[in-house]
Amino acid sequence: MAMAMPMPGSTAALLHRPWRGPRLAPPLHLPHKQHLITPRAQASSSVDVLRTSTPYASPFCPQVAEAVKVLLPEFMEIDGLVATNINRVLDAYANARVGSHHFAGTTGYGHNDAGGREALDLAFANIVGSEAAIVRSQLYSGTHAIACALYAALRPGGELLAVAGAPYDTLEEVIGLRGSPRHGSLKEFGVSYRELPLHEDGGLDWHALETAIRPETQCALIQRSCGYSWRKTLTIAEIERAIIIIKAQNPDCVVVVDNCYGEFVETTEPTAVGADLMAGSLIKNPGGTIAPCGGYVAGKQEWVEAAAARLSAPGIGMNAGSTSGEVMRLLFQGLFLAPQMVGESIKGGLLVAEVMAAEGYKVSPPPRVRRHDIIQAVQLGNRERLLAFCAAVQKRCPVGAYILPVAGATSGYGDEVVFADGTFVDGSTSELSCDGPLREPFVVFCQGGTHWAHWAIALEAVLEALKKL
Repeated sequence: MAMAMPMPGSTAALLHRPWRGPRLAPPLHLPHKQHLITPRAQASSSVDVLRTSTPYASPFCPQVAEAVKVLLPEFMEIDGLVATNINRVLDAYANARVGSHHFAGTTGYGHNDAGGREALDLAFANIVGSEAAIVRSQLYSGTHAIACALYAALRPGGELLAVAGAPYDTLEEVIGLRGSPRHGSLKEFGVSYRELPLHEDGGLDWHALETAIRPETQCALIQRSCGYSWRKTLTIAEIERAIIIIKAQNPDCVVVVDNCYGEFVETTEPTAVGADLMAGSLIKNPGGTIAPCGGYVAGKQEWVEAAAARLSAPGIGMNAGSTSGEVMRLLFQGLFLAPQMVGESIKGGLLVAEVMAAEGYKVSPPPRVRRHDIIQAVQLGNRERLLAFCAAVQKRCPVGAYILPVAGATSGYGDEVVFADGTFVDGSTSELSCDGPLREPFVVFCQGGTHWAHWAIALEAVLEALKKL
């Protein structure tokens, strides 16, 4: 496991630091099979009397119950993060004057939109601290949104520089590292590609980045999340530092951030610290588990407009696109719910790390450290454990619990991948799910969840499945 390295020239110390300082008091003791909830006090006809009823038995196995007890202070800290982020969503919705009329749907070109498209874009831009944003059901996925951003920033003869090592697997065909000819990859359009390997500590190579930008480097891609790599997720402070270093070499180099899995995990977003563009999916964090589809691109006005032209066509840009009323309402409501759902997902990740580390597995991030995306990676070591982990999680999903996940080829991925995603929205990783490529060292990537208790229940099934191997 790579160790955290202090950031040169900064007193903001370690990339992974403990969540909080020394505790003033020991956490509440909640042994297995003891109560987690005391029923609400009830009033008699004459005086209020606190009645003590039979406590509810813990539904958690001993390993999980012990982890929950240890993590109670961290869970309270996350609730503070959630409140801060809900507040910025509320402020943005008030500023955009969001009303029920904005939930009306449109057909055809979408020209008869009642202002919902503009209100959602404005609210999203306010939330993430950007000049503009497009939030569209027509964006298929995070990869689609990121591709629109990259095609907006790059032109023939230019260079794309990935500054955080290899990008996520599904971007390889967009770049042209693999895939079918004549599908229009960046490489086919005359865009070259280069990447900076990560430092041996698993973070950015700051020294190499200081001289990495060349005259032909039109765009620098920063992947915030670990993706399918065993590396540390970048903090907002690190992204800001990288942007400063890039812009010092060439102010015209467009910085694009792959923001998937990172929204609402901190109290600011990359566009608030200088990113020209960032992109992501609405069936990840910002959809709040209920957005049925879509993605977003946010950033500087000129570059958002260019990305919109890639999504639609030059001359159309941001001013068209129909969305049904039910979908439009869910996009607004999902964005409002997103901070809460992200908070529950972070709690679930902390729980996975605590339990699996206690069982002797390597985990990234380590237990009880501040999170910068919603992904919790667990190194399982072989194919059988990876498949067993995903099968156990699938059995505790609300949809398709009877399905046995099998590894197979999936569009956009170079390796076989196994998914456990019994979700209400197909492929939603804001709902409880896990997956992983079938390659060494056989890592499962866990994310999502509407409540941490769902992960607590799923973990018991995981532990039982692994013990049988």
